[in-house]
Amino acid sequence: MMHLFSLPAYMDWHWLWLTAAAFIAGVLNAVAGGGSFLLFPAMLSMKMLPIQANATNTVALWPGQLTSIAAYRHDIRKNLRVALPLGLAGLLGGTAGAIVLLITPQLTFLHLVPWLLLVAAIIFAVSGPVSRWLERRNAARRADAAGGAHAQRRLPVFVATVVVCFYIGYFGAGAGFLIITLLSLFGYQDIHEINALKVVSTTMANGIAFAIFVVNGQVVWRYCLLAMVSSAIGGYTSASMARKVPQPVLRGSVVFLGLFMAAWFFWRNP
Repeated sequence: MMHLFSLPAYMDWHWLWLTAAAFIAGVLNAVAGGGSFLLFPAMLSMKMLPIQANATNTVALWPGQLTSIAAYRHDIRKNLRVALPLGLAGLLGGTAGAIVLLITPQLTFLHLVPWLLLVAAIIFAVSGPVSRWLERRNAARRADAAGGAHAQRRLPVFVATVVVCFYIGYFGAGAGFLIITLLSLFGYQDIHEINALKVVSTTMANGIAFAIFVVNGQVVWRYCLLAMVSSAIGGYTSASMARKVPQPVLRGSVVFLGLFMAAWFFWRNP
């Protein structure tokens, strides 16, 4: 009777873990972010090389990000003069980051993984307090003067966005919050405008990385397609969870997950 409940010969429990991790990653990305904390280690557990695991993770999660463009299309259209340069910044930074990743030795990248996870977890940990500070800062700005500060700051915003998008092309966890913080610090105040510009730059950065990884043959498609479908289902079913679970609990869970994964990789790769 036991053989009735066993997995097929070409599968093992890692396939079930990858499916579950991709589903939860889709949920996390839809309601709080940080899905890569779970999906990237799950990809590594499939015995892929570290850079292949990172590339496959990026490709698997990108379609979910692409749908955000449609969700913010009206705000993007309203801010097209800023969105186009930031989209270009995403392409430039994402291209450079993806190329540098591909020329990084596998062992070097594996030793960088715990540090990258740790940095991303810290980014998530400070995102709440920093976001509240930025809201107060922008409210005070609005009380003092009405807008108009974008034009003279477009070049430094462009350069800074290229730098953040380099990180997106290379690894990327937590980069969405970095873009939001960057735009707020440079004087952007409307949350819908900020989110629209964030979506454009991050989607372009991940999109060009997607293309480079595919052309370079770094994507393991049998795992990627499974993760893509599972994360899409997770993202679609996450709406009810987003309303029921408080944001601080969600973000705290993501931070804990990131720190746990960083500690695990520090232990595994001394």
